[in-house]
Amino acid sequence: MRTQVGIVGAGPAGLMLAHLLQLEGIESVILERAGQEHVRTRLRAGVLEQGTVEMMRELGLGAGIAARGLEQHAIDFRFDGASHRLDFHAASGGRSAWVYPQHEVVTDLMAARAAAGGPMLFDAPVTRIEGLDGARPVIHFEQDGRAQRLECDFVAGCDGFRGVCRDAIPADVLKVYDRVYPFGWLGILAEAPAPTSEITWGCHEEGFAMLSIRSPSVTRLYLQCEPDEDPDGWSDDRIWSALHRRLDVPGLPPVNEGKITQKGVTAMRSFLAEPMQYGRLFLAGDAAHIVPPTGAKGLNSALADVKVLGRGLVEHYRRGNGRWLERYSQACLERMWLVQRFSAGLCTMVHQFPADNAFVRRLQRADLAYMTGTAAGRLQFAENFTGLPIAA
Repeated sequence: MRTQVGIVGAGPAGLMLAHLLQLEGIESVILERAGQEHVRTRLRAGVLEQGTVEMMRELGLGAGIAARGLEQHAIDFRFDGASHRLDFHAASGGRSAWVYPQHEVVTDLMAARAAAGGPMLFDAPVTRIEGLDGARPVIHFEQDGRAQRLECDFVAGCDGFRGVCRDAIPADVLKVYDRVYPFGWLGILAEAPAPTSEITWGCHEEGFAMLSIRSPSVTRLYLQCEPDEDPDGWSDDRIWSALHRRLDVPGLPPVNEGKITQKGVTAMRSFLAEPMQYGRLFLAGDAAHIVPPTGAKGLNSALADVKVLGRGLVEHYRRGNGRWLERYSQACLERMWLVQRFSAGLCTMVHQFPADNAFVRRLQRADLAYMTGTAAGRLQFAENFTGLPIAA
């Protein structure tokens, strides 16, 4: 098999890159180790930045967001027994965020790829990549029990944190920065309407909690817990009691209880690999970086990478201009370190750490008060939360 761009991974980054290239008449093949139904139904939270939504609309992918997306203008931070509403829409001069789950984004992108007739090979795990420092890399993969190979001009590593592409960069070239947090999130899906139309964060001395809206009748909720906690150790009564303690405040409707249909624990980490390119390999999304979910930056950062990479590939093939590809890693890393700063800082501000003392907790409260109670604090949060500029 031969193509122009070999894309490893059929998540949001890989699918979006394929769509961008398809619109420009550039060939690509997507290789995905999992089955198609698993990829399509893999549940992930989703809050989309203003720039992500604008990008999807410009590329003809905005119908789903228009029909099912929930536009958000504010987050209600609750601490010290009171509500502290941060209107990021007003603070940013009119920018918004949208609740739109990742599997919906993937479904939209897969439909676009199928409509265009672009090759997507599922159950096709990549085993190794060779020739990255030459003119014609080769991606080796398996399908139906047979060894296969895909020759291409460039390789896009969109295969996630545990994929093979990052490992194709020599160890003496790659540098990684990693921080594992001493807590996780117990996430639940409940058949219960949200008591508010806005995302709510509980910054409680017992631990963090969050309420988000999946649909008018379904709520997504999170509780800070141990990173290796067994979700079965949390009974429904224990979950609802903790949510009420951490989220309810006087004068506002309490959390609505309902049937819990899903629960699981997510560990939290900050991770970044440098560089994001080596020879003819370009990393994008989780293959290059992981952020804690507090900032809602995982999906958005992946699509920001792809926008830069797509521009570089279009410039290369349509205009013979390699400058954009050469600076891909630099451009993405400059933005991504700012995203890491925001996500890690927010994560540190709202969670309870095991070794925290009274002084540290008072500093957290001061940070929260400054962020929600001053114009400068609200502006900084709003600019970061609704999305930093993308180099492309």
